[in-house]
Amino acid sequence: MAVYAIGDIQGCFDELQALLELIAFDARRDQLWFAGDLVNRGPRSLETLRFVRSLNAVTVLGNHDLHLLASACFPRQRKRKDTLRTILEAPDAESLLDWLRHQPLLHHDETLGYTLLHAGLPPQWDLATARACASEVEKVLRSDQYRDFFAAMYGNDPNIWSPSLKGRERLRFITNCFTRLRYCDCNGRLALEEKGPPGSQAKHLRPWFDWPERNSRDMRILFGHWSTLGAYDAPGIHALDTGCLWGGTLTACRLDKSAIQRFEHPCPGARKPSRGKTAR
Repeated sequence: MAVYAIGDIQGCFDELQALLELIAFDARRDQLWFAGDLVNRGPRSLETLRFVRSLNAVTVLGNHDLHLLASACFPRQRKRKDTLRTILEAPDAESLLDWLRHQPLLHHDETLGYTLLHAGLPPQWDLATARACASEVEKVLRSDQYRDFFAAMYGNDPNIWSPSLKGRERLRFITNCFTRLRYCDCNGRLALEEKGPPGSQAKHLRPWFDWPERNSRDMRILFGHWSTLGAYDAPGIHALDTGCLWGGTLTACRLDKSAIQRFEHPCPGARKPSRGKTAR
């Protein structure tokens, strides 16, 4: 059995099918892990969501996936650039959204030793803390209180971790780490407004994985979300979002070998990025 982790699709269904053909994926034998952002901004979000749901796959939630769920609850959250209407008006919308709402924020495989998430971890979190925090949000998402969660999900505060955080502020911070984080300062203060490639950020900031004393430094982490970072590999760090939506590539990394193998399918791009940043 081959195990592949795939980066942000964002509705680019045709490119996903081409990538699966490239790696000779066999659903009877192989397993796929998806790094989140299955939907939005690309042309075929509905087909992507239906297809991934049909697989025996691992899928973690990204910011666009959560935005879809929030938009279903609160239409005022919908944005001009969204391409979510086909999902929201589909006859199977309710079952698709219910399935998506029950997906995790973090997946850890004890056998392979990899941890999959969409965006990042603050430097204070080790694996045990990250798993516990993910579980807190997942529990609310899967409960009858999920609408209350989405009503309070948006926002950048609080921007620094404390175990004493409670209620909606705690859930918002956890969600922002797992689905939006790129940069933070030496104290772990999130800089969610920074979206460009390394070197474009304010001087006091570093990529979340670049702080040498972070408590997750002994983990092997796979993540998406950061298209301007591209195909980045460092000890214990593997970036999966190679900008399919923006005319880059769609990436699959094979995980069941002694070293990660990368496969990339070139994409024409469904969107044009803003100058110097990701346009997200």
